[in-house]
Amino acid sequence: MPTFEVVTPRERYPAVVERGALARIPQHLPPGAGKVFIVSNKDVWRHQGARIEACLPLAERIFLPGGEGQKRLAPLEAAAEEMVRRGADRSSVVVAFGGGIVNDMAGFLASMFMRGIPVLQVPTTLLAQVDAAVGGKTGVNLASGKNLIGAFHQPLAVLIDPAMLETLPEREYRAGLYEVIKCGVIRSPQLFHLLTEQAEQVLAREDAAVDAIVAESVRIKAEVVSADERESGLRKILNFGHTVGHALEAETAYTRFLHGEAVAFGMKAATHLARLAGTLEESAADRILRTIDLYGPIPPLDGIRAGALIPRLASDKKTIQGAVHFVLPTAVGAVKVASGIGAELVREAIEAALA
Repeated sequence: MPTFEVVTPRERYPAVVERGALARIPQHLPPGAGKVFIVSNKDVWRHQGARIEACLPLAERIFLPGGEGQKRLAPLEAAAEEMVRRGADRSSVVVAFGGGIVNDMAGFLASMFMRGIPVLQVPTTLLAQVDAAVGGKTGVNLASGKNLIGAFHQPLAVLIDPAMLETLPEREYRAGLYEVIKCGVIRSPQLFHLLTEQAEQVLAREDAAVDAIVAESVRIKAEVVSADERESGLRKILNFGHTVGHALEAETAYTRFLHGEAVAFGMKAATHLARLAGTLEESAADRILRTIDLYGPIPPLDGIRAGALIPRLASDKKTIQGAVHFVLPTAVGAVKVASGIGAELVREAIEAALA
């Protein structure tokens, strides 16, 4: 299976998509590496811990609390204190072993500890494999918004084993599929076509289908990050669905929706907004909306009001000098970043998504 190279001005590293990729962990540790700290959570460890322990039998374990509501600074301070207690120093290495929350938090921990130590990303969920683990974005949430504290900290490598998805709960798997749909909409008509024509195989987690969607999504992410590490231009397209999706997560205190589910809602809102703004033909909008629904359902949106979500858009980290930026599809496989869209259109789009 393929290896995709991420090349930034200061770093160059592989994103390996391969069944059995965990066996490659030791070869990606730096020469002279000190203590290795596997940062995970207890749920992941229960299902997958034995597999990584077999590769790193002498590694220390640090467990983070699970759930988006715990993606905060306090658990990272506790983890850093525990690392010091166990003898960590500047030669230590963090291995982030888990889903997107673990990848974000462990990466941020590595970026801060002693002003930066290496991290190896080993994602265990579909969402993490196709998105969170690749690209060097790390961070935690504030009560007022998603990922508002963080750093860019590129890993030594990203090792992606699609076989890990076999134990993933159905809801978690479907949440990851929404990020795959995002990749198809923003940059790959071929991936979008696969998702629409082979939905049965994708949902059944057939090896060939899973390997194909993971590899193509990682290719896209690696290509975009290599072109724009710090999100000053092209990388902004990866935020399709995230502007309104982050508002939904914040409005529900990060307890009601998985991140991928919130992104699905945000993609619906952005697709409606593109149609209303005249940047997307009706037929293309219908195709995108139908494909999102094909991999649903999103949990009920009862009690959510457009009027509550709209003020939260101002706190999104993509909002600059008060201007909210939206990633809007212009066709299947192409998007543009737009700002200055009228409040009434935004409200109408969100209300259409809520309906």
